Amino acid sequence: MNSFSILAEGVANITEIDPLTQKILLEVDAPSLASNQADVERVQESLENKFGKVLIPLKFMRHIPSACREGNWQVTATVGVSPGGGWELVDLRPGNTTKNHYGLSIDIGTTTVVVYLVDMDSGKIIDYTAGYNGQVKLGQDILTRIYLAATPDGAEELKKAVLGTLNQLIERIGNRNNIPAGEISAATIGANSTMIHLLLGLDPSRIAVTPYIPVVNNPGLFKAAEVGLEINPLAVVYLMPAAGSYVGGDIVAGVLASGMHRSAELTLFVDIGTNVEVVLGNKDWLVACAGAAGPALEGGVAQSGMQAQSGAIESVRIDPLTGQVHYTTIGNTPAKGLCGSGLIDCLAELFLDGIIDRAGHFQNSQKEYILVPADKSAEGKDILVTQNDINNLMRTKGAVNAALDLLLESVGLDLSVIERFYASGAFGHYLNLESAVTIGIYPDLPREKMVRIGNTSGEGARMALVSNQKRREAEGIVGKMTYFELIASQEFMISLQKVRFA
Repeated sequence: MNSFSILAEGVANITEIDPLTQKILLEVDAPSLASNQADVERVQESLENKFGKVLIPLKFMRHIPSACREGNWQVTATVGVSPGGGWELVDLRPGNTTKNHYGLSIDIGTTTVVVYLVDMDSGKIIDYTAGYNGQVKLGQDILTRIYLAATPDGAEELKKAVLGTLNQLIERIGNRNNIPAGEISAATIGANSTMIHLLLGLDPSRIAVTPYIPVVNNPGLFKAAEVGLEINPLAVVYLMPAAGSYVGGDIVAGVLASGMHRSAELTLFVDIGTNVEVVLGNKDWLVACAGAAGPALEGGVAQSGMQAQSGAIESVRIDPLTGQVHYTTIGNTPAKGLCGSGLIDCLAELFLDGIIDRAGHFQNSQKEYILVPADKSAEGKDILVTQNDINNLMRTKGAVNAALDLLLESVGLDLSVIERFYASGAFGHYLNLESAVTIGIYPDLPREKMVRIGNTSGEGARMALVSNQKRREAEGIVGKMTYFELIASQEFMISLQKVRFA
């Protein structure tokens, strides 16, 4: 099953559904000469009997009289948590529509955006869809986008690009499930700090310069219309809180989904993408850091690289006796290129077969390795690994190792005390653990301690969507997390230069 849609067993679960919005059928007493209470107050009284204080916006004051009479004094009300505390009316429809209660869990990645359609009453995922972040066309990496945002029209252009992607995906998933956008009453978003800034039209420039301070770490609750999401305009939108400029809401969501903050086990959580984010700790304490992982695992950066989609080589084995290459592709279609997990597999095999040395250099004056010759590839060209591809991967490995070493050193511990290791994200989900350990991108821990979990950013956002207790828990995670700014660490930069395969 796709890593976008599932987490490995053993991660946190929701025991009680308490969503950001709640839907209720109101049986309102019809007015009479003996009961001349105003229509709005009738509805408000019925709501407050269930929820306590409920704010009714002017929009609904205009709509309540006709809705009550059309529904013969039965109306379905949707209330959502209010930024100021308490509840606010989000939707009101005549009759009984309580079964139509939907929300969105959204993961905004630098490259990919994933939208999950969630049943708010059961907490279950109904469907999901994914697409490339429209900002990619304006800049492949985060720093390019930060610099673009500082230009006169750059910030607005970047905001429109990501909103265009989000709203296209929302429309797609709504149409596929016959759900009008107006029936979606809530959304939660997990994303790194820069993506949140660009989504909200905030200036991200100070994230990239010392002392690396964002505009906001915990944006909190908004209305959909404020953010620009094309769902119910009054829908509740919650942005997962960040711990710092480079440990964003996506990682806090990941910690929430993993449950490591509630476990007595000393746990290491690693998410590798454009950046490498590492969190260490348990129910008593958490420390976190992040460093630039480099472009090695981004689709299209390696000479034969591509995103993890149909035709991408995802696993590689090289017969040590014959040298024959065996590989699998996503979708079992003809090979088009090499995705991140395939690249890691390939380099591990090249190292084990002595084709590259511990420093990642080709032996015997070889300059590249052809995995799939042109006449057997889907695009009619060689699919290969070059020395430059390996050099980029070594920088990624260096970032992972340096971040991990410095985090452990900061708390006076070593790998021997780690009781659980979570490999997060789409990359971590598909990656062969043995290959990752072979080349040293993951630590060599007992395999029973290592768990591959999928899109924890999207899953943590889903948990906050359907449980206010989990939403508050996410904010509690930030409160007890110590964040180390590795980008300012001289030791981190020095460690990056000392990279070899295991």
